[in-house]
Amino acid sequence: MSNPGSNARASVPALTVRLEGVGRTFPGAGAQGEPRTVLRDVSLDIAAGEIVALIGASGSGKSTLLRQVSGLDRPDAGSVHIDGTPLDGVDQRCAVAFQEPRLLPWRSIAHNVDLGLPRDTPRSERRDRVAELLRLVQLTDAAGLRPRQISGGMAQRASLARALARGPGVLLLDEPFGALDALTRLTMQDLLLQIHAAEPATILFVTHDVEEALYLADRVVLLGVEPGYKPNSGAGIRSIITVPGKRPRDRGDSALAHLRAELLDGLGVSTNHPAHTF
Repeated sequence: MSNPGSNARASVPALTVRLEGVGRTFPGAGAQGEPRTVLRDVSLDIAAGEIVALIGASGSGKSTLLRQVSGLDRPDAGSVHIDGTPLDGVDQRCAVAFQEPRLLPWRSIAHNVDLGLPRDTPRSERRDRVAELLRLVQLTDAAGLRPRQISGGMAQRASLARALARGPGVLLLDEPFGALDALTRLTMQDLLLQIHAAEPATILFVTHDVEEALYLADRVVLLGVEPGYKPNSGAGIRSIITVPGKRPRDRGDSALAHLRAELLDGLGVSTNHPAHTF
């Protein structure tokens, strides 16, 4: 695509993502006002259509890395490429959804989804695209409701529909299900896989839930400060695990249980600990 920053219609193909030596330091952010390095020398290639999960302890730079790929922040070192093109600011072929749905309370669900469309989309196309997305996230009957009239899970579905409105080639999700109850979270995980099958995109998502990462992702990237480095040296990639099997996976698969134990060990969490998140 000759102009990555131009408005993108629906059906943008899934795009590759490449991070080369990405580092990010925030000036004057330390306890004594010294610079704080969050990321150090992160290099990663993500194939078109792949789903990759980022996990790591709190403060390991997961959300910071996601912001580098989204263009909402810029690395101090290294570079990010989308479909082979160096990233320079926000790329309209990428879309972001956050843990909080961030819906406008005075607009209907349909109007909130419509906000994700390129501004120059013709009215008839807007209507059809919004209707298509509401069907995809199972919110057709809620189109005319306001955010205060729907549940948290429904609001998160609306947020996903808005992010998908322009048919992004790269979808970035920052703990998209973190605020949901356990049952709704499982339902949303399955819905995300259905959406990915219907409208394939490259997905990079942050999660604190190891089981969620293993259920959804093709690969799981563990971020953290490597042994031997000082705490303020910045997080890098500790390990990358390829998840076996095709989606949707069996949540009770013994192979996933083994990988879960491996990831928790990498996080310094005992496998006998009752919690599955960190």
